[in-house]
Amino acid sequence: MSTVTSKDGSKVAYEKSGGGPALVIVSAMPDRSANGQLVELLVPHFTVYNYDRRGRGGTEDEKPYAVEREFEDLEAILDEAGGSAYAYGSSGMGIFALYAAAYGLNDKYTKLAVWEPPFIIPGTRPPVPADYKLQQEKLLAEGRRGDMPELFLTVAAGLPVEFVKPLRDLPSWSAFEASAPALIHDAEVIGDFSIPETLKNVTTPTLVLDGGTTSWLSHAAQAVADALPNAQRRTLKGQPHNVAPEAIAPVLVEFFKG
Repeated sequence: MSTVTSKDGSKVAYEKSGGGPALVIVSAMPDRSANGQLVELLVPHFTVYNYDRRGRGGTEDEKPYAVEREFEDLEAILDEAGGSAYAYGSSGMGIFALYAAAYGLNDKYTKLAVWEPPFIIPGTRPPVPADYKLQQEKLLAEGRRGDMPELFLTVAAGLPVEFVKPLRDLPSWSAFEASAPALIHDAEVIGDFSIPETLKNVTTPTLVLDGGTTSWLSHAAQAVADALPNAQRRTLKGQPHNVAPEAIAPVLVEFFKG
């Protein structure tokens, strides 16, 4: 693990591996280790920068939190990668990568790929409660970190409770508990899960991907592709939201190197 210093002095943790053009992967929950299998498949083609977002893994979480500090963390990684790089984000990390581009990092993305960014198109699924972020803050204040990922998976991600409950018995759940406060950061970044007007400012060539297995996510992918001025749209038929690394890796290689 290496670190780079963000604008506010925070240390941002990342791993650098492989060779070739730079590719930055935005970390999922609970930390950058979630991208491990994908990184292995990409390192023959790229120099991969797999980094932890603020409050995850080895990256510091200085207070007070601000979304802009997170974008500065990503900018620090892009600068470490040579000033520009390909970028990839899955699910909520795709939303984060798009927002960062709209915020001012557009010109630092050589190309961008996002997998099923979970924007909610009205009428395609129930909305996330307006007090979702407050609910997460309350759970954290009460020391109920284990309940925070469950709230995220059931209320924000829309998974059935009967599917999520057994996950709490897995050894990996402890890692989700450790990084649970970062779910509040995600809630602040994503807001009400609607597609913002600012996406029209993301002019970098962007590949918007989905698996076609979840209707509301497919609607979201199409809406994102329609909102972006320079987007391609592709469906990896039959892939779930937790897309298989071996399914998406060759698609990323083709797009970024094409």
